[in-house]
Amino acid sequence: MTQLFEGIGIALGSLRGNKARAALTILGIAIGVMVVMIIASMISGINRSVQHTFESIAPRTFLVWRWFQAGVNISDGSEETSPWRRNPAISGEEADRIALLPSVRYVTRRDESSARVEFGDLALESVNISGLSSQWVEVNGGDVYPGRTFTRLEDLANSRVVVINKKLEAQLFRGRDPIGHTIKIAGVPFEVIGVYTPAPSLFSGASPPFAGIPHGAFEKYVPFWKGWMKLAIAPVEDVPQQQAIDEVTALLRSMRSLKPAQENTFSIITQDKLLDTWQQVTGVFFLVMIALSSIGLMVGGVGVVAIMMISVTERTREIGVRKALGATKREILWQFLVEAATLTLVGGAIGMLVGGTVAWVLSKATPIPAYVPIWSIVVALAASVLTGIGFGLYPANRAARLDPVEALRYE
Repeated sequence: MTQLFEGIGIALGSLRGNKARAALTILGIAIGVMVVMIIASMISGINRSVQHTFESIAPRTFLVWRWFQAGVNISDGSEETSPWRRNPAISGEEADRIALLPSVRYVTRRDESSARVEFGDLALESVNISGLSSQWVEVNGGDVYPGRTFTRLEDLANSRVVVINKKLEAQLFRGRDPIGHTIKIAGVPFEVIGVYTPAPSLFSGASPPFAGIPHGAFEKYVPFWKGWMKLAIAPVEDVPQQQAIDEVTALLRSMRSLKPAQENTFSIITQDKLLDTWQQVTGVFFLVMIALSSIGLMVGGVGVVAIMMISVTERTREIGVRKALGATKREILWQFLVEAATLTLVGGAIGMLVGGTVAWVLSKATPIPAYVPIWSIVVALAASVLTGIGFGLYPANRAARLDPVEALRYE
């Protein structure tokens, strides 16, 4: 411990005595650690927000899609890179049969497209249009006010009614009450019956213009890419989600005549799986963070080598005296490694403080719910210390190998 504190004291003295030289070393380390802190706080905050959104919106609901695969999917049109071609589209008959299962409370359908929306002399191109079942608000969360959503009877009757979001309301009606007015979707008139406000989340403020219409009317009036209908299934209140998933899986496999050894030709997605997929996406940003911070640490590491080599040169006679008095190679090596680690630890602490401050400002001044996780503090400080040890090893080893006689003669 005495050698440890002695090495720390010498390192701090070196900082005071060579401020400009030490500042360059500290700057590289501080930048690398600051990048780690800022990006880690943003990713952690966004992940927490997304997880809270999933937990608050129909947490027991699960999805049935034609195809789902986590991560980034790249297709060049070939059979090998387009595995969804082997899966038949989800059909209306399958949706109806699922709705009759005793473990299922309701099934909602969803198809999506984009179309021209008009009101008076205003027209918007490529507005998101969704064909939905009447319980869609239960699945998506949020509220419809003013007005209402469409009923099951309106869905079954292919009624030309529409619920718009606030972004579309602002762009088309510009402050006027939209309820009861008629807009055209793909040239077909629809009556506006409600305005949808999504559940509060990090991304709710960035929602594009949106119009939701009954699924039957969507299929009848809106051009869309067929074969990609998605189902959202809510289990009965007292039925475990897994039981409902098992019954839906068994029904679809039976309807598709799948043998026991054959894989499912459909995908069942729970919110846990969606959350895992989101975390895989943010994991890519984490890798970018590591790459960016590594550049700063490398710059700081090169500075450590430079400043420690100068320090070894300046203290050659001191090293010779210490060796003459009985200091071992291990003790000299330890002293210089402690000095290098102290230099980079000071840089890491500065970067941590600056990064934490920036994260706090982001959380207060922007919608990003940034917060600094404990693990990022530990990783940042550990990375700075390891950088000092790794890059300080060469000059420390050179100091430990100095010949005491030659060192004492050094001028």
